[in-house]
Amino acid sequence: LDTVSRKVQEKLNGYIPDKVHNAITIAIKQMIRGVLFGAKYITKKPVLGRSLEVCDIAAEEKIKIYQKTAAAEGGVTGAGGILLGLADFPLLLGIKLKLLFDLAATYGYDVKEYQERLFILYVFQLAFSSRQQQRLTYQHIANWQETVSTLPTDINQLDWQTLQQEYRDYLDIAKMAQLIPVIGAPVGFVVNYRLVRKLGNTAKNAYQLRYFQKSGC
Repeated sequence: LDTVSRKVQEKLNGYIPDKVHNAITIAIKQMIRGVLFGAKYITKKPVLGRSLEVCDIAAEEKIKIYQKTAAAEGGVTGAGGILLGLADFPLLLGIKLKLLFDLAATYGYDVKEYQERLFILYVFQLAFSSRQQQRLTYQHIANWQETVSTLPTDINQLDWQTLQQEYRDYLDIAKMAQLIPVIGAPVGFVVNYRLVRKLGNTAKNAYQLRYFQKSGC
């Protein structure tokens, strides 16, 4: 089923203008560099010593806030047609990344550390990729200490081409409909809301997994 849906997705992507694909690719490249090298998303210190239940409650509150922000942004840019619709991609990426950085701090992880920034990118990839790639990415997250030990010490040697391609292909025709005037506003509102929820749930599950691994459960 995943193979079939993947082929349909690839066919749909063939109808999307090159400038849209290029805009998304550029935005993703900038996102990755921002996570690995930038400091714009680091706003809070990690909160330590809290139970998993308290962390989950705090995380859920943050996800809901970011959902509303992303939905409002998607509605505004979607109403403007293709030009503002194209602007939505980097804006939405920024919202998603800010959420991930905040969730990392909520669960007690310091995103100033190189390893935690990489973990954020793996979570992002787990949320927005094909089933096949999700299985591979999940193994990296489920065996994080082993994954970290195999990563290159030079951050410039990391290859994130797969993440760029997978995320671009994940953005289905519903998201592209946001570029169409009139219908773009409601589509942008709903799709952004759901995309942020998906990312938030994926991040919660990933940090819960690390919590249980650390506690030996």
